[in-house]
Amino acid sequence: MNGDTSASSTARAAQNTAVFRVLARVGYAVLGVLHILIGLIAISIATGVGASDADQGGALQQIQRAPAGTVLLWIIVLGLVALAVWQVAEALIERHPDTKKKWGRRSEFIGTAVAYVAIAGTALTYALGGQSPSDQSSQTFSSRLLSAPAGVALLVLVGLVIAAVGIAFVIRGITRAFTKHLDLPSGAARTSIIALGIAGYIAKGIAVAVTGALFVAAALTHDPEKAGALDAALRALAELPFGAVILWTVGAGLALYGLYCFARARYARM
Repeated sequence: MNGDTSASSTARAAQNTAVFRVLARVGYAVLGVLHILIGLIAISIATGVGASDADQGGALQQIQRAPAGTVLLWIIVLGLVALAVWQVAEALIERHPDTKKKWGRRSEFIGTAVAYVAIAGTALTYALGGQSPSDQSSQTFSSRLLSAPAGVALLVLVGLVIAAVGIAFVIRGITRAFTKHLDLPSGAARTSIIALGIAGYIAKGIAVAVTGALFVAAALTHDPEKAGALDAALRALAELPFGAVILWTVGAGLALYGLYCFARARYARM
C-alpha cells in the first residue's frame, strides 16, 4: 500500500511540472499532425493518386521528406514519449472506489501508453534515417504467432481485441464520452470541437475495427499476408462496394480527428 501511495505521489508531482504538461500537450498536437496526414493519404488513395501508406509509417515518411523533417521527427518522439509517461502517471494516480473499474481504467491508460511508445519508436526509426513498413511488421508478427502452439486462437484474440478497441472508439464518439476529458469553451467553439470529436472518433474506430478484422481473417485462413496495419484496413475499405466514397469519408474523418487532437492539446484536462 505504501509503495502504491509513494508511486502515486511521485506521478502526481511529475504531472504538476509545467514542462511536463507542455510536452504532453505537444504530444496531442503531434497526434493531430499524424492523423491529418493519414487522412489526406487515405483520401488520395480513394481518388486513385495515393502511393504512400495510409498509416503512421506513411505519415512519418512524409514528414521525413519535408524540410527540417528530422527535427520535426525528434519533436514527435519527444511529445509522444511525454504523452506516454503522462498516461502511466494517470494509471498510478487512478483511485476509483470500485476495484474492477480502477484496474480497468489503469489498463486503459497503460494500453494507451504502449500505443504512444510504439508510434514514438516508429518516429525514432525515421528520425535516424530508417524505414518501418507497418504492414510488413504486422504480417511478420502474424506469421510468428500462427507458427506457435495455439497460434490461431491467439491471433484471433489479438484481432478481436483490436476490433473491440475500434468499436470502443465508435461508441466514445457517438456518446460524446470524450468530452469528460476536456475543459471545453462555450459557444460555437464548444460545438465545433464536439463535432470534430464525434466525426473523428467514429472514423478512427471504423479503421481500427477493420484492422482487427484483418487479423481475424489471417488467423482463420492461416494466411499471415491478410493481416495488416491501418493502411491495409483502409485499402480493404476501398475494395468494398462504393469503396472510394467510404474511404474518402473515413479519410476525411481521420483528418477531422487530427483537428480534434489540436483542440485536445489546448483544452485537455491535465
